[in-house]
Amino acid sequence: MIERNFPARADQLEAVQTFITDQIKDSPFSKRTLFQIRVAVEEIFINIASYAYRSSEGEAVVRCGVEHDRLGILIQFLDRGKPFNPLLKKDADITLPAQERDIGGLGILMVKKAMDNVEYRYENGQNILTMRKTIERSE
Repeated sequence: MIERNFPARADQLEAVQTFITDQIKDSPFSKRTLFQIRVAVEEIFINIASYAYRSSEGEAVVRCGVEHDRLGILIQFLDRGKPFNPLLKKDADITLPAQERDIGGLGILMVKKAMDNVEYRYENGQNILTMRKTIERSE
């Protein structure tokens, strides 16, 4: 797995997306799968950039690797910000009209739906969010 550190700032999103794309460019992902991965990466990284460190500056470590035995990709985000498990957030009720929904929860719901597996743990002073996506062969 390859890892890279990024300043936890929203203006680094494109650099994070490029890093992920570079790691998986030779894998047979369909356009749909690549789009799903980009959506999930954006949501998680922007959440770290927006909330992990509050008013101080911090870093996000992004790890990415192709799991050849599973025919999929593994992406991890690590940060030393405030401990927060986004998977405990109640999913947004998308059956309600937008004006009747509680604020929050829609982004992590999109991540859960886009990726095949999402896990969180807090270990050694770090938030660690791991996502996996199985490769859908393009035609």
